[in-house]
Amino acid sequence: MDLVTILPHVNASLNGLATLLLVLGFILIKQGKVEAHKWTMLGCFGVSVVFLVCYLVYHGLMQGHSKTFPAYPPAAVRYGYYAMLLTHVVLAAAVPFLAVITIYLGLKDRREAHRKFAKWTFPIWLYVSVTGVLVYLFLYQFFPAEAAA
Repeated sequence: MDLVTILPHVNASLNGLATLLLVLGFILIKQGKVEAHKWTMLGCFGVSVVFLVCYLVYHGLMQGHSKTFPAYPPAAVRYGYYAMLLTHVVLAAAVPFLAVITIYLGLKDRREAHRKFAKWTFPIWLYVSVTGVLVYLFLYQFFPAEAAA
């Protein structure tokens, strides 16, 4: 197996792990476990950075020839997929900036500002992580290109 074939699976796994860490971090802070929340969220950010590196390597190796969604699913499925993909891509561009600001504020113990940013960052980051897994499932599991033949 070469990188081009394995990286989509690695990326989906990293997105899934980021999702779990985000939810765990949310639960921990709701329980008042600030230190555990901090390390969980830093771990989540680390996983997301590794994802971004793998994603960029994959698309660099593909040289602009990324896998496309096949034409055989019903139109409603295709339109739903493209709507999900569009929102995923647009919001994914914001996540690194939101995450860095939110983490910075938390590490500087600027709790009120951290909470205000986290109220935006958390749901956007969670949506991007979940839809990242869904994009993978749609492309590689539910509607693989080979099934069209």
